Amino acid sequence: MSEKTAAVSVLGLGPMGQSMVKAFLEAGVEVTVWNRSTAKVDAMVALGAKRADTVAEALDANEVSVLSLTHYDAMYEVLGQAIDHLPGKVIANLSSDSPEKARAGATWVRERGAEFFSGGVMSAGDDIAHPASYIFYSGPKAVFDAHAELLRPLSPQEYLGADDGLAQIFYQALLTIFHPWLLAFDQATAMIAKSGHDIAQFVPFAVRSSEAFPFFMEQFSVANQNGGWADVASLKMMVAGAQHIIDASEEVGVDAGFSHLSQSYWRKAVTASDAAGEPVSTYALMRGEAS
Repeated sequence: MSEKTAAVSVLGLGPMGQSMVKAFLEAGVEVTVWNRSTAKVDAMVALGAKRADTVAEALDANEVSVLSLTHYDAMYEVLGQAIDHLPGKVIANLSSDSPEKARAGATWVRERGAEFFSGGVMSAGDDIAHPASYIFYSGPKAVFDAHAELLRPLSPQEYLGADDGLAQIFYQALLTIFHPWLLAFDQATAMIAKSGHDIAQFVPFAVRSSEAFPFFMEQFSVANQNGGWADVASLKMMVAGAQHIIDASEEVGVDAGFSHLSQSYWRKAVTASDAAGEPVSTYALMRGEAS
């Protein structure tokens, strides 16, 4: 008897969903797809996917359905069209949202008779095949383990634990680092360009400087486990340094709002330190342990 062909359904065909479908197909996995927009379904069918005209058809096609939607509210809207088809199925929701919404979504799915685990896709854009891409997973380990091999074509897997919200905690925490970097890079390169210089000449130095980031993350992670880095003289230096960046940006007409915001946190830390009579870190401020 021949081995059963691996098969999965994918609901939601935005850029990430399409990337997932392509990865499954390239690995020889049989994929059934559903999306509100039929044009996106047509594109995936042209690559070898099977069409589901309804959510119910997509759920019925396979035991496991992967959701790639804008947020968890969309899950209720989509799966709500086929609640009677959920019992006995496995829902792997790889959509982005808050940890609490992931936990609530997990409860909702299980109350309707299906298994559930969540994921957060850490990828270079929608390129899940990029060497730096991987996926956080959380939820019942037995459920994840039972279907990990099916999902392996998507990206390397990082199972974090049984808490349904844990994948989103790690995912959103990493985006918390990434989003300011995007804005900071825009400001930095705008400063270079508006000063009349070449962004391409600047970028190798930005890459070179980024090589020190792991050192700072390791150092500050130790500090934050012990209340955060705080030295009043250094905090005042950061306030002054931020002002220099603001001046350099605004002199050439670049919006320095991001640097003003950064400076405001160091100023708050200086003020809180003066009030407390001892150094107060920005980490403590963000934890709400000082004001």
